[in-house]
Amino acid sequence: MQQEWLHPPVTAHRRPADEQESRSANGADWDRYADEYQATHGEFLGDAGFVWGPEGLTEADARILGDVKGRDVLEVGSGAGQCARWIRSQGGRAFGLDLSHRQLQHSRRVDEITGVVVPSVRGTATDLPFADNTFDVVFSSFGALQFVADIDTAVAETARVLRPGGRFAFSITHPTRWMFPDDPTEEGLTATQSYWDRTPYVEVDDETGRTSYVEHHRTLGDWVQLLAAKGFRLTTLLEPEWPADHDRLWGGWSRVRGSVTPGTALFGADLGHS
Repeated sequence: MQQEWLHPPVTAHRRPADEQESRSANGADWDRYADEYQATHGEFLGDAGFVWGPEGLTEADARILGDVKGRDVLEVGSGAGQCARWIRSQGGRAFGLDLSHRQLQHSRRVDEITGVVVPSVRGTATDLPFADNTFDVVFSSFGALQFVADIDTAVAETARVLRPGGRFAFSITHPTRWMFPDDPTEEGLTATQSYWDRTPYVEVDDETGRTSYVEHHRTLGDWVQLLAAKGFRLTTLLEPEWPADHDRLWGGWSRVRGSVTPGTALFGADLGHS
């Protein structure tokens, strides 16, 4: 029997939301959503696969991280560890970090299925539980950073745990997405709000009155300035095109939308290079 996923009714707001509210809401949200997410997207992601976004661009094709063999790598927002597990299959020493306990349980489950174990810890991007100069690469694939309010702190933490010359790469929902409704059909292609409105998107549970989801928007320019301010040199900015034969729906993303506007922005930067 197919699982029927129940979602509590919510009311959406555009209002300020600080790091504590964001973390509390999103950790609980991912604990609720993890089973559905893995059931819906697990096959597409692969147990030991590295996909940067809904378009299906893989790290094997993009090569944003470079050669990971023998390198110490941290995945922030690791979920079930699919990307970190791919890194390990390539000879890298990959570790995972996620805010959601349930996602980490899925990571342990896939460890057992594949026999490729990703050591993982529950934590937040704004307070990485690792010593200075621990990693050669830190990355985040499509998700973690847009849920963080104190993004300056998160990027500073990444710089702290990276070794000099280390690589930082991440993919996010493309910032232009914020202009459009979260609708994968043609009706979702009409801009309804300003690209420059950085007010967070907040959902509140109608039954409990508690904040259940928070997402934060930064422009492309915001991200470039943030990386530069923390000592990173931007080397890569990709906006993957939607493949013509790719019919997968993923929330608001689809071939209809992807044929005219990018769904993912992918950044690659090096630390301490002039």
